[in-house]
Amino acid sequence: MTIREVSRRVGRDVKAVHGDVKTLLNAGLLDKTEAGKVVFPYDSVHVDFVMKAA
Repeated sequence: MTIREVSRRVGRDVKAVHGDVKTLLNAGLLDKTEAGKVVFPYDSVHVDFVMKAA
């Protein structure tokens, strides 16, 4: 779907969603079609991480 459609579905500003999508594309969690649409190519993703104080 387009970034504008993602934004509409999640109820967030297009600019904010664009930044999130760009980060997720760089991390390899999203793909982009030749037509420029964003694709989530998985059924689900499990994320496991640790956050420590600086």
